[in-house]
Formats: sequence, structure tokens, C-alpha cells
Amino acid sequence: MGWVSSRVYRAVISPLVVGAVVTSPLLWADVQSATAQGGDGVNVAYSVGTTSFQQDAERIRQTYESQLFTLPAFKMGHYGLRMYRQTQDHKYQAAIWSDMARVASRLNFFATEVYTPGQIDAYSAERLARYDLKQDVRSELRYEATKDKPQYFYLGVDLLGSMARANEYGLKHREDGKLREVIRRYDFKPYVTDPEMIRAWAAQLANQVYWLRQLGEQDVVDDFTAAFQETYPDSQDDKLTDQQFMNKVYGLTHIIFAATEYYQHPVKESDYQWIYDYYRDNIDTIIARSKEDVIAEVGINFLLAGLEDDPVVEKTRKAIQRSLNRQAGLIPAENGSTDLLDGEHRNVLAIMLLDWRGTNAVPTIQKQPEIFTGKPYGLITK
Repeated sequence: MGWVSSRVYRAVISPLVVGAVVTSPLLWADVQSATAQGGDGVNVAYSVGTTSFQQDAERIRQTYESQLFTLPAFKMGHYGLRMYRQTQDHKYQAAIWSDMARVASRLNFFATEVYTPGQIDAYSAERLARYDLKQDVRSELRYEATKDKPQYFYLGVDLLGSMARANEYGLKHREDGKLREVIRRYDFKPYVTDPEMIRAWAAQLANQVYWLRQLGEQDVVDDFTAAFQETYPDSQDDKLTDQQFMNKVYGLTHIIFAATEYYQHPVKESDYQWIYDYYRDNIDTIIARSKEDVIAEVGINFLLAGLEDDPVVEKTRKAIQRSLNRQAGLIPAENGSTDLLDGEHRNVLAIMLLDWRGTNAVPTIQKQPEIFTGKPYGLITK
């Protein structure tokens, strides 16, 4: 393959990642030569056309990890937890501890300040008011769908997610019983079967029905699934706006994600055949109409089912690779923004898609007690 000077760039490759990211025989020979000479690393020139998926994942990883601790706790934890589940690398422990602290702080607040019906109503009204100030289509849909049931902001969006994350770590709040009593005051079925709610919150509802099941509380997974299929029949896709089409696909991807407890366990394709059949039948449309976040999630759904050789995975990887801003070292927003904070979600997904390492049920206090030394106040072993 010829070299085109305008499309040649340089990558600094650490000996720790050489085996994972260098696939070209020519490049590998260069690395071996440099290593034999005792170098700590090697600058390797290669053309865009020859870069592997793993090399591009490493490029994004280096961009984020050089500045990871400049991100807020939620974003740092979101990235660090996913990378730890993929790699079990101890360098992500601080990010996980930060995430634990965030969860503990939120549950401490709810257990002491927001648990009576009046307190929940006041908290929920404030959360609803924030959405009324936003002008984008998604926020308007969420405001309209939730204005007559604002407790959803507290229960589904805030409380359940924090309890489920603690549960994944092998922990619970010291007043877990009190928080579960709050959950049991409400019937979640009306939330998760309301078509208007599904059109506004599909991915979030998918998370929440599986979190309820994970916590051993009300099981409305089947109710949600049936309502979702009725709200978004495949025959009506061409009548959906791009925003609603993406909301549908986001809902599908999060059914799979939530069923795996977020990259901890594999799924069987046959258990979700209707979803995988839909992806295969519509992957070109999904790529054409969706943001990179959605495209990456579809590919990862296949990886979670052990389907790495499926053509859908290759198509999604190539679509993500084409979107990479090589100068910035990340997947930019639709408007071209390379802001690290706003781009964390799509870029950690891109890393996972391009350099998949499998599912791992970690970290937990039982398996990795060293991560949980001095755990934040309020969290105890479940």
C-alpha cells in the first residue's frame, strides 16, 4: 500500500500496549527493532488507511486518560468503571472510588432529606422545573410526559440508579430498608407502559425496569417490553423523526445493556432475538440516521452476545472509525465539538466497540476488596 504524505501521522506506542495496537508486520518490525535497542517507546508512522480498530481505540483512550481527573465525578466514574470492567487495570481504581463517593452522597441525601411524600414532591417539582427551562426536542418531550408524574425524576432517574450502582459493587446504603420502603410506595407499571413516557425516556425506562429486577423489587420488565414494542412497531420506522428513531434504538440497546448489568454478563442472542433481527435488518438505516453513540451501542450489543464476527459489528466499527477526529484524538459531536466532558459517553463507547475485552462482573467488595478500603460513609456490605 502506498503512503500518502498528507494522511500520514505519528503515534506514540508504549511497550505495554505494543502487542495490542500494532498489527501491521512492517510496524511490528519497527517496534521490535526499537525495543531491541532498549527504547522506552517508539514513534511509528502509519497511514490512516492501515490503522486498526485497536489502534484507534488506544488513540481515544490516551486522549481521555491524559485528562481523566479533570472531569466531574459522574463522568470520571462512568469512564473508569467501564474501563475497569473491560481491563481490570488498577489505574482506574481512583475513578471508581470517586463514583462510589458520588453514589454514597446521593443516597445519604435521599435517606435523610428526601423520603417523606412531601419532601419527594418538593424535590420532584424542582427537577421538573429544570426541564421546563430547556428548549430542545428531547427535553420538551420529557417535560410533557412527566409533568403529571414528577415523582419519576426522584424514583427512576435519581434513586434507583444510585441503589443499583451500589448493589453492583456488592454494597448497599446503611438505610437500605428505608429507601426500599420509598420505592414500594409507588407502582412503576404506569410509568413504564405509558407510550408518551417511552417516547421520552425509552433508554432510561429500560435501565430502570432491570434495576428494579436486580434489586429484587417490582418486576415490570415484560410489561415494559410489550409496551415498547407496541409504541415503536417496526413497520412505522419511516414515519419517525430522526430523534424518535434514535430514541427507539437507544431503548433497544439499553434493554441489552441493562440485562447484562452493564457489561458484566453475556446475553444469549435467542433471548432477545427480536432485537438482533431488527438490528440486522436495519443496520444501514441505523448508521445513516443515528449519532455515533447509538451506532457504537448497537455494535456492543452484538459483542455482549458473543457475535464479534457478525457483519453488523464490522459495519459499526467502520462507521465509528470514519468519525474519528484524528487530530483531536476522539469522536467529535455532530457539530464538530471536541469537548471532553460532552464527548465522554460516545468516546468510551467507541473504545469498547473498537477494542472489546469481554464481560467481567467486577469490581465488587467481595472480589476486589482493595478498591473498597475506606469506602465512603453510608455504604455497607450487602
